[in-house]
Amino acid sequence: MFIPKRVFFEQAALDYPLGQQLHKRFKGDGIPVSMIGSHNRVTGIPGKTPREAYLESKRTLVVGVRRTLQFSPCKPSAHYQLPLSTSCTGQCQYCYLNTTLGKKPYIRVYVNIDEILEQAEKYIKKRASETTLFEGAATSDPIPVEPYTGSLARAVEFFGQQPLARFRFVTKFTDVDTLLDARHNGHTRFRFSINTDHIIKSYEQGTPVVQARLGAARRVAEAGYPLGFLIAPIFNYPGWQSDYTELIRSLAEELLPAVGPDISFELISHRFTASAKKRIREVFPDTTLPMEEEERKFKFGQFGYEKYVYPKETLEEMDELFRRELDKHFPSAKVKYLV
Repeated sequence: MFIPKRVFFEQAALDYPLGQQLHKRFKGDGIPVSMIGSHNRVTGIPGKTPREAYLESKRTLVVGVRRTLQFSPCKPSAHYQLPLSTSCTGQCQYCYLNTTLGKKPYIRVYVNIDEILEQAEKYIKKRASETTLFEGAATSDPIPVEPYTGSLARAVEFFGQQPLARFRFVTKFTDVDTLLDARHNGHTRFRFSINTDHIIKSYEQGTPVVQARLGAARRVAEAGYPLGFLIAPIFNYPGWQSDYTELIRSLAEELLPAVGPDISFELISHRFTASAKKRIREVFPDTTLPMEEEERKFKFGQFGYEKYVYPKETLEEMDELFRRELDKHFPSAKVKYLV
């Protein structure tokens, strides 16, 4: 369980029952608590070097009020982001949040969950002619903070009562037990991000091993949730074919027959930008992440930024392996994409 080293409370958070509850809890646990004016302007997180600042931020929790209730789009995976939390306790070296959240990517939760869900309902009614899909992990992994907030459980049960809305989120973490009894009514797709042992040990510090994630996925499947897996980022390294083949075999061994036919896979190959490479090397000076531009293909992303991706031949080899193995072990699964 995530236990913060320090907690900052936005003053307005104490106007909400959850804010008062969390303030009392952390004070009682002896965790240093400070008050701030805004959850967007946090000072007092130590760190003389980029790496120190990053690591201290990952141990910092900020409790605030989400005032901007205009939800960001989340194309192509969903219509809107559902803002329950921001950042992640994991220390994955390749994560895009390393660049998008600045030099101190502290963990942030919001106490006005009722207002957030009321806004979601407005979006649902606005698009009442069709089903609206919300993503709960676009800029975070919400599971590590769920024991404190209960926000995911609230969202799952809210969407369980919405005939014209669906919810989805993804996690690398395994503290899922408080969600197993939530009345989801099949309206939430519970997704797990998985990778090979080699990648997790090399680049996903602060996260559970793959076997623990698969065990959590089994419990989620047994609770009747539609299940999904994000295999990402997929790396080309010596032995990658056998490692990813074994990953899918282990997944089938752990899940079957608990999982039903409603299972999805999203497959994303590793890519990086020049700014991400610079930031990663500041925070992880000893990284062995493969980021050699001459070994990649230069490409423009959908939002105009430049990125370096695997060449066409490598992507085709990945596509062939994953589609073959997934068809073999999960013939009824939906493979949404491999990019």
